[in-house]
Amino acid sequence: MEVVVESADTDVPGQIQQIQNLLNRGVDAIIVNPGDVSGLNSVLEEAVEEGVVVIAVDQEIGAEGVINVVINQKEWAKISAQWVADKLGGEGRLILIEGFVGHPANEARMEGVAEVLAEYPGIEVVGRETGSWDQATGQQVASDFLASVPDIDAIWTQDGMAMGALTAVNTAELETKPIVSGEARAGYLTMWNETLAANPDFESIGVVNPPGVGASGLRVAMEILLGGTPDESQFAGPFGNSFYVPIPYVIDSEHFADFYAIYKDAPDSFTLDGMITQEQAASYMVDGEPALEVATLLPGWQVLDEEQLAALAELLDSLAAEKEG
Repeated sequence: MEVVVESADTDVPGQIQQIQNLLNRGVDAIIVNPGDVSGLNSVLEEAVEEGVVVIAVDQEIGAEGVINVVINQKEWAKISAQWVADKLGGEGRLILIEGFVGHPANEARMEGVAEVLAEYPGIEVVGRETGSWDQATGQQVASDFLASVPDIDAIWTQDGMAMGALTAVNTAELETKPIVSGEARAGYLTMWNETLAANPDFESIGVVNPPGVGASGLRVAMEILLGGTPDESQFAGPFGNSFYVPIPYVIDSEHFADFYAIYKDAPDSFTLDGMITQEQAASYMVDGEPALEVATLLPGWQVLDEEQLAALAELLDSLAAEKEG
């Protein structure tokens, strides 16, 4: 099997050109993280017409014949938005720092946030700006709001920008520090730990947005290439063509110390991870039997040794038992 890797970041014209190049090479499947909710539809529909299996990961799009293998981004955002609403007691002044406006994942997330906030008329959004999913930009945006908007009670943000927002809060000379929603990156866990040392009452949350969704998409593609038929009765999402994979886990204050002990030596940029097994990929097919045997990798395998993997497995089993109980 030959694997061809291309990267155009979120440049839609670049992605279109690369997909056309892949079609010219005669590939059997394309796994793509689309940079726009509709900008790739035409070229991806062309690929489907040529018999190519097309899987969109991380972002949901509505191209005909394309299958999305994604977490539910709206529900992902609702978890941390609900946490913020609960911590505010349903009342307060809130800042929103979002990712790229128009990007499919960001739009779904902001819809989720809006749905949560609609239940809390006492929470007032007093500022909203993009932080471009960048730590430095997120810090600057948060700093600007803290300097110009009085009496901020909470900042809701996401991926990468949370580290910047928390840095801005920690360095601002404020009598009362606003709540900051967090993220599930090793660097943020380190900041969380450092903030706790200065303020033992500090609380945060990190909802895992797994990079392993790309591997999950590959596993679904392999099932189809080896003869599996997607079970359309399981399709969900706004376009009716999404297989939702689980959000691996949520880090809260109660379990923070356990996760930090496992990931404290990981690179700051490392994102806590998770992916479906080949058996789970097969469960999205009509017959439900895996066409391929692939070793299962535990979340976080990239940076953990055997002892850390065992600790993570035990922790995840404990969280699952708590949820069932």
